[in-house]
Amino acid sequence: MLPVNEPNLAYLPGSPERIDLKARLSSMAAERIDIPLIIGGHEIRTGDLAQTVMPHDHRHVLADWHRGKATHVAQAIAAAQKAQAEWSAATQEQRAAVFLKAADLLATTWRPTLNSATMLGQSKTVFQAEIDAASELIDFWRFNPAFAHELQGEQPISTVSASNRMDYRPLEGVVYAVTPFNFTSIAGNLPTAPALMGNTVVWKPAASSILSSYYVMRILEEAGLPPGVINFVPGDPVEISNPLLGSPDLAGVHFTGSTQVFQGMWSKVGSNIGRYKTYPRLVGETGGKDFILAHPSAAVQELSVAIARGGFEFQGQKCSAASRVYIPRSIWNEVRDRVVAMMRDMRMGDVSDFRTFMGAVIDDKAFMRISSYLDDARRHATIVQGGTASDERGYFVEPTLVETTDPQYRLMREEVFGPVVTVFVYADEQWDETLRLVDGTSPYALTGAVFARDRAAVDQATAVLRNAAGNFYVNDKPTGAVVGQQPFGGARGSGTNDKAGSKINLLRWVSARTIKETFSPPVDYTYGYMVEE
Repeated sequence: MLPVNEPNLAYLPGSPERIDLKARLSSMAAERIDIPLIIGGHEIRTGDLAQTVMPHDHRHVLADWHRGKATHVAQAIAAAQKAQAEWSAATQEQRAAVFLKAADLLATTWRPTLNSATMLGQSKTVFQAEIDAASELIDFWRFNPAFAHELQGEQPISTVSASNRMDYRPLEGVVYAVTPFNFTSIAGNLPTAPALMGNTVVWKPAASSILSSYYVMRILEEAGLPPGVINFVPGDPVEISNPLLGSPDLAGVHFTGSTQVFQGMWSKVGSNIGRYKTYPRLVGETGGKDFILAHPSAAVQELSVAIARGGFEFQGQKCSAASRVYIPRSIWNEVRDRVVAMMRDMRMGDVSDFRTFMGAVIDDKAFMRISSYLDDARRHATIVQGGTASDERGYFVEPTLVETTDPQYRLMREEVFGPVVTVFVYADEQWDETLRLVDGTSPYALTGAVFARDRAAVDQATAVLRNAAGNFYVNDKPTGAVVGQQPFGGARGSGTNDKAGSKINLLRWVSARTIKETFSPPVDYTYGYMVEE
């Protein structure tokens, strides 16, 4: 039986959860903690320090963290190998117990801390932190054990003379987990899903989400995760990745990040393929250029809210965020005016102020990249609303709506990863042509949505856009996948589509062995047909 999804707390004025979270936000903002590497259960301080700052107040340092080096990668691989024999020999129930306890810890005593770290360190609003760092990660840690239990129950047919069973072994070697800044839940799931299946892991968290990742590691330790099962090694991506991708003991890569980085890792694995002890499993969720397609029959208010929420929540820094929108001319003016009104009402600023709808983008590199797209839009398109950016105090980019007359304009094709939504207005009678346009414009295929009250249009879009999105939404924004309800992942340039939050993903972290036991083996090599007539 599957668990129930963790309810999202509302944080209404006067509620106990709001009081607790406000208190932890205040205490965490007053701290400056020291974050070590954690290898084989031991804290390691390299002295090569970097800082974690608030994106919405980049002068405010929250933590100093130690960068790992290639020598620490070697230590982490050795620690993972040492832990693997005992961990892989544990029963599925014994391993699951660790993550189920971690889920309970996060649902109770650790909830304010991990939400606060995600809010302050990644500039998420209270709601965006709650649905991510709390509810979704709790769901991963509860649903994955249930999926693993189901998988163990999937056994081959036995006969009266032989018993057949499937041994769902962990991979032979070490799994390398590379996690992104934008979802604390992904940072918690990528190392733990392989670990649940008996693997041991070297985990490199994103530099811009070290604070929340560190607290995830602490929750796992408190839940009883044995030393060396997951090894926490932050550091320079190249310096950490190269020795891991070159190790003969690499068994798999669990990755979420940019398409270009994943392709580079895949290339390195390909060039090293002859040196590995086993073929590594490569599981990646990468970029997106996610679409909303409106039919002339679309409900205008619902469509407008989907654009506003889907495009601008968490500053558009979701791999699933709405980024390109196709709207028929007959409803464009009304949709535009409603979306602009919402945008003008959006409060942007310090996420500790619960009235805030948008925080800051993650760092200076993101700020400069998004700003360059705004500059391009001023020259080659029309900025309908927004378009300003300032990094004086925090990395703030105003929610921006762009209109283009060129469906192949770069803001319709390239991943911006910021609060910028670009609209192409099409003639109502060109619905069929627009469907093909949506399918062929972008190299990505992560999420997409169609809005229509006409059922035939919904069915047609669902069929024509079958390969355009791994997560396809009808009359809903293309964000907000829930574990167990909408398994997440896309294909084409968006990844290997191994569906986090489902049994499909767990299958990638086992190497099945078939075992046949014969009860009455033959004692004569000959067969009946060999008897002479």
